[in-house]
Amino acid sequence: MARLRMITIASDRRVTCFSLAFRHHFLLVASLLSDSFLSQIRSLSALVMASCGSSSTKEVPLGIDPAMEETYVSQSKLLKEFTSIASIDKAWIFKPDSGGKGSQAMFSISQTNLLANKRRKQILSAHISKETDHSVNFQWAPFPVEMTGVSIMVPSASGSKLLVIRNSENESPTQFEIWSPSQLEKEFHVPQSVHGSIYSDGWFEGISWNSDETLIAYVAEEPSPSKPTFGGSGYKKGDSADKESGTWKGQGEWEEDWGETYFGKRQPALFVINIESGEVRAVEGISKSLSVGQVVWAPLAEGLSQYLVFVGWTSEPRKLGIKYCYNRSCALYAVRAPFSESKAKELQPKSNVNEDSDLVNLTPSISSAFFPRFSPDGKFLVFLSAKSSVDSGAHSATDSLHRIDWPTDGKSCPSANIVDVIPVVMCAEDGCFPGLYCSSFLSNPWLSDGCTMILSSVWHSTQVILSVDVLSGSVSHVNPNDSGFSWNVLSLDGDNIVAVCSSPVDIPEIKYGCLAEKTTTSYSWSWLDVSSPIARYSEKIRSLLSSLQFSIMKIPVKDVSNCLTKGSREPFEAIFVSSNKKNDTCDPLIVVLHGGPHSVSLSSFSKNLAFLSSLGYNLLIVNYSQCEKLGKLLFTMVELGNFFPEAHWDLVRKHCNLFQGKSGPRDVNDVLTAIDHVIGMGLCDPSKIAVVGGSHGGFLTSHLIGQAPDKFAVAALRNPVCNLALMVGTSDIPDWCFVEAYGSQGKTSFTETPSSEQLTLLHSKSPVSHIHKVKTPALFLLGAQDLRVPVSNGLHYAKALKEKGVEVKIIIFPNDVHAIERPQSDFESFLNIGVWFKKYC
Repeated sequence: MARLRMITIASDRRVTCFSLAFRHHFLLVASLLSDSFLSQIRSLSALVMASCGSSSTKEVPLGIDPAMEETYVSQSKLLKEFTSIASIDKAWIFKPDSGGKGSQAMFSISQTNLLANKRRKQILSAHISKETDHSVNFQWAPFPVEMTGVSIMVPSASGSKLLVIRNSENESPTQFEIWSPSQLEKEFHVPQSVHGSIYSDGWFEGISWNSDETLIAYVAEEPSPSKPTFGGSGYKKGDSADKESGTWKGQGEWEEDWGETYFGKRQPALFVINIESGEVRAVEGISKSLSVGQVVWAPLAEGLSQYLVFVGWTSEPRKLGIKYCYNRSCALYAVRAPFSESKAKELQPKSNVNEDSDLVNLTPSISSAFFPRFSPDGKFLVFLSAKSSVDSGAHSATDSLHRIDWPTDGKSCPSANIVDVIPVVMCAEDGCFPGLYCSSFLSNPWLSDGCTMILSSVWHSTQVILSVDVLSGSVSHVNPNDSGFSWNVLSLDGDNIVAVCSSPVDIPEIKYGCLAEKTTTSYSWSWLDVSSPIARYSEKIRSLLSSLQFSIMKIPVKDVSNCLTKGSREPFEAIFVSSNKKNDTCDPLIVVLHGGPHSVSLSSFSKNLAFLSSLGYNLLIVNYSQCEKLGKLLFTMVELGNFFPEAHWDLVRKHCNLFQGKSGPRDVNDVLTAIDHVIGMGLCDPSKIAVVGGSHGGFLTSHLIGQAPDKFAVAALRNPVCNLALMVGTSDIPDWCFVEAYGSQGKTSFTETPSSEQLTLLHSKSPVSHIHKVKTPALFLLGAQDLRVPVSNGLHYAKALKEKGVEVKIIIFPNDVHAIERPQSDFESFLNIGVWFKKYC
């Protein structure tokens, strides 16, 4: 009994603990006692060791629910397998100079390297040959080549030279490498005093070889201006070396940048390098008020100087965020290139030229012009325009395609007449071409006839490949259109097409389109599967994806009596992903909401969404009717800025007051309608619905859990917009806040100094105005470097939810921007979404 009292005292923590040696001795003696007595001793001994903080006890990491730790383990292993799937980014195809059969291809692929927190870039080569039975054979290199430290890689048009650029991550020079097919031919190091890093962002980015492949034009950061120097006696006059003893550099005046993802980038400028000598020259004559990008060489014309054509974005009156924003005014310009003959005739249409320089504005009559491409014969210049976005304020509305004639006979004036090749589509009939929505062009998009372009464009909830005759304006659908898959053109092999296609349940695969028929008015292609080592993945992933299916649903609009236009009465779309196995009960549902709102979720493969599907969830990916890219003239687009020709603006102004500020009500209703639609079809258990969204999708998610508090079991929000009144003074796109709240009047109402009445309206249109009704457990994933929706927006809302007792979890990624796409952050983000949803749904 004395022994038992002593153990009891220990278990009550009235003594500190037993020593480990005493415990072992005690258990040895106790082994002589009865089994029941021994059992009691062991239980009490466990209590003792717990009170001692035994070294064998593991501490659960911060933020991980101990009850869910095994879920973290299992889900992280699965997510790791999805993360390791390679992506096909680009392709280049060349015909051999020897005139031999077949073509040479290079594919740029990338794969996540979680440990290094980077994307691993690789090049995989193949020889393409056509067989007598009309099949195609890809002979792949045995292994890919990793491109360590490579920022950009651009082959010359002939394929005989390859430019490799390595941007430094510090103040060291930028490295240029010129490769031949067999070896490194030239290497140049351009110091920071000449220019900073070269743009590789896909927007300002522009690298172009000239026709004889001796000069390369490119866009790089302008050299940093000198900053004030201070020493022991204060300010030092004049400039001094950075590392001069006893001095330091001050900050100087703040300079504006282009916002999200461009922090620290002041001025993209134009340069040309001679690859024979390594000499670099800045292109002169460009105003400092222009930020340049997307440069191409103009065709050589007898008697004319060599010119460069580029896109210029004005910084007047100020720079607003440009990432994802097609509503920033821009124009095409021509400027005389360095190294060209000084006595040659200049290109100067007098009405468009800057009197103080050789700079010529080629598109003064249109508010947007980008992606310039010259025809193979150099007779015309084709470009894309987002004038519908610029003129309305919508971030991404219907594009238009245009053409201008170019002088090839020594005349010094390109045509000022802009020809509309594909105009803005107002309201497409069901099944008809919905308009252009392009995010890129191939560097060489032309078929052999010299007037037909091949390009990728969004078509409702899919991406498709189109052929466009830029002389007649005719548009044809190229890829098979009966599968619901999304397609993207990678490169052209003569008149044949190399593309990639995928779906929410099918990883990307390479396809080869063989030209099957060519007439004077149209082309047609037959599509062949390409066996590729890029498409290999684990048997586990294969099994999981094979158990899934998807469909694109048409969701009828509720209350059509309130819709003033034909377009606004038409159904909107949602992508539904589910198990293909018959179950007696419905799997829980995740509602997925995209950002924008003027964007669209495509039926292409997403590793993260496939991961969530594989956890046993159905997905409802809603393209609510404010998605500009559905190609319909919804009247709610009018309020958010879909473009109308000038003749229609009176009609817009007459009715827009009826629909001002519907962002929130209309898209919330669309999402709830879509959910009710799948519930009515017996595809969803109403008690097991989760919702996830980022940016505007987070804005919509937080609106939903406030306006429909009993609808959702759990929510996850990535950098959500929660309070427009707070965001308007901190975001790189404050104008967006006004468009969200004021609709079509947002562009003209925008001001940097909103009144108290305007701030009140912004607050009333925000999710925070419904916060008192929220009770849904919410996970917040926030990027601390986000300039689009600063971290304070979501953090303030999350803290307010905590204050009112709502279950909240917050994860802040200190080095991430708006997209939260750094590999480790992306992985942790979706792992936590999966675990959070499993906990509540």
